[in-house]
Amino acid sequence: MNVDASGCARKVIDVHGAAGVEWLDRLPAIIAGCAQRWSLTILPPFEDLSYNYVTPALREDGTPVVLKAGVPHRELLGEMEALRVFSGEGAVRLLEADPDQGVLLLERVAPGTPLSDLADDRQVTQIAADVLRRLWKPAQPERPFIMVARWAKGLERLHARFDGGYGPFPPVLVDRAERLFTDLLNSDSEMVLLHGDIHPANILKSERDGWLAIDPKGVVGDRLYDVATFLNGLSRWRRESRTQDDLERQVNQVVETFGVDREQVLGWGLAQIVLSGWWSYEDHGRGWEPAFALAELYASLLYRTQINAD
Repeated sequence: MNVDASGCARKVIDVHGAAGVEWLDRLPAIIAGCAQRWSLTILPPFEDLSYNYVTPALREDGTPVVLKAGVPHRELLGEMEALRVFSGEGAVRLLEADPDQGVLLLERVAPGTPLSDLADDRQVTQIAADVLRRLWKPAQPERPFIMVARWAKGLERLHARFDGGYGPFPPVLVDRAERLFTDLLNSDSEMVLLHGDIHPANILKSERDGWLAIDPKGVVGDRLYDVATFLNGLSRWRRESRTQDDLERQVNQVVETFGVDREQVLGWGLAQIVLSGWWSYEDHGRGWEPAFALAELYASLLYRTQINAD
């Protein structure tokens, strides 16, 4: 069992510490137990594993499925609950789940071509918009989903880490993100169940029902959080998109396709990418610089947009 694919084991330990080490020790037994419990033939894992062990498998009747195992924690439980709510509409189907073991048995999406393989950003944006509109559901207070507002409080941990300061992060961008979160989270927008981590590699081509999302986080908030997350994911997946003109083109496509307010998209985009950069540092102690470089481009576009509006 190659758990170390793409540094998966290192990432698990970075995020979960001793609990991650203990889980990695138990992982072979967890996989073997799932194989016996659900009558699975386990195949070699997918490449490019990140924070979970994800492997194709076959059911007893030959049906292809995917087994996903992770350290049991709130985010993974949120994924299970979100997939139950989505119920296969716009997202992969959840077939079985064991929250205590941190395992999900999922529909195998075929052919499974990721949306990131498409070169046309306009087409990619339209497909993502169609998928998200199918996913978004009214918030259900009785279900245990995390709120975007709670995620935003992650920037408080940034200050706590550096004794009230900013560490290596540009203070002007951190302060701007915090103010934006305060303003945007206090709006009267409808709260809906979001994907939470939508980007072109998390949308796959399906023979069953067009394009389907995978790996939802199960978070509740303003739709524009998902829109901004997609925009940031698109920009980061397109490695060459590092100029202000590139970002502006992508922003224009998103605003036109989703029919949303430009200034709000820029605000959410800047706040979300700063938070994402902090998460990279918090989890791994590195990797935050590309996010803050993108935040600089957002700040310039937002300033220009506000000046033009005045």
